[in-house]
Amino acid sequence: MAKNYISNSEESTRLFKSSWMELLSKVHFSVPLFIFIPVIAVFCYLAFSGGISIGSFAMYFAIGLAVWTATEYFLHRFIFHYHPTSDWGKRIHFIFHGVHHDYPRDKKRLVMPPSASIPLATLFYFLFSLIFTRLNLFAFFPGFLLGYLIYDMLHYAMHHYNFKSGVMKRIKQHHMLHHYQDPEKGFGVSSSLWDEVLLTKFKKQPEKEKVDA
Repeated sequence: MAKNYISNSEESTRLFKSSWMELLSKVHFSVPLFIFIPVIAVFCYLAFSGGISIGSFAMYFAIGLAVWTATEYFLHRFIFHYHPTSDWGKRIHFIFHGVHHDYPRDKKRLVMPPSASIPLATLFYFLFSLIFTRLNLFAFFPGFLLGYLIYDMLHYAMHHYNFKSGVMKRIKQHHMLHHYQDPEKGFGVSSSLWDEVLLTKFKKQPEKEKVDA
């Protein structure tokens, strides 16, 4: 397999001539926490003030987390790794995800910028509102958003932190193989569950051949 261009520079490459568009394409890794933790808190408050039981809240919250893991996988595999043939399609693909594969250590492009995450979260909220009752949605959606935050924070850490935990080392190795061995496998970032289920996992390697974590 031919190796793609990969830079290990932590600096950002410019994507747009327009300064304001360039600014919107970058974000400090902590920004999603400041945006979505208050949103999660508000939804939890609405759920309990609406009279939901602790058991029901815990169940729908856990379902939200689980649904996020599947969403993460399918977005990454079928949207972020869709290969358009037109020039404009290739340009859009590079802006949304290709740049991350070329510059995987770019500190400003490792979590989703608010210019993308807020519209996507809004879209998902209205989508889920067609499925769940209002009260159950207030319990489900904060679980879904927490899953997203875990994904974003883990993604940043995988590219800039050396884990001590064996579990975290394996999660990081799974993602590093996606970047440095085969980008058409290992689409789960915060979990390899769906790669196991849908047969896109990496084959087990001998210790000496493993990617350095």
